[in-house]
Amino acid sequence: MSGLGIALLGGALSVFLAGIGSAIGIGIAGQVANGVLSEKPEKFGEMFLLVALPGTQGIYGFAVGIWLLIKLGILGAKVVELTITQGWNLFFACLPVAFAGLVSGIHQGKVCGAGIGVVAKQEGQFIKAVMYGVLVETYALLGFVASILMLIGIKV
Repeated sequence: MSGLGIALLGGALSVFLAGIGSAIGIGIAGQVANGVLSEKPEKFGEMFLLVALPGTQGIYGFAVGIWLLIKLGILGAKVVELTITQGWNLFFACLPVAFAGLVSGIHQGKVCGAGIGVVAKQEGQFIKAVMYGVLVETYALLGFVASILMLIGIKV
C-alpha cells in the first residue's frame, strides 16, 4: 500500500465512522421524537433540534475528509507524493474525529432521545434538554479540532 493509499484510508475512516455515529444517533433520537409526535405534534420544532444535534459528528468527519483531500492535492491541480511514514501520519491524524464522532454521535442520540422525553412531559425544559446534548458534543468537537490541528501540522 502506498503512502497516499494509507492517508486516504484515514480520511475515509473519518467520514465513515463519524457518519455512522451520526446516523445511529439521529435514528435513536428520531424514534423517540416520532413517538412523541403522534400525541403532541406541536412539539415538532423543539424536538427537531434535539434530533438533528447528533448529525454534527458526521459533518466534522466529512470536513476532515475534505481537508485531507485538499492537503493531498486530490481536489487541486497536482496530487502530492507521500512516503509511507507521511501516509501513516495523515492516517492517524484522521482518527480522533473518526472515533470521537462514532462514539459521541451514538451517545448524543441517547441523551437527546431522553431530552425529547423531558420536553414532551414538562413545559419549559427545552434549554435544559439541549444543554445535556451539547455536553456530549464537546467531545466530538475535541476530536475534530485534534484532527484538524494534526493535519495542519503534518508536512507533505
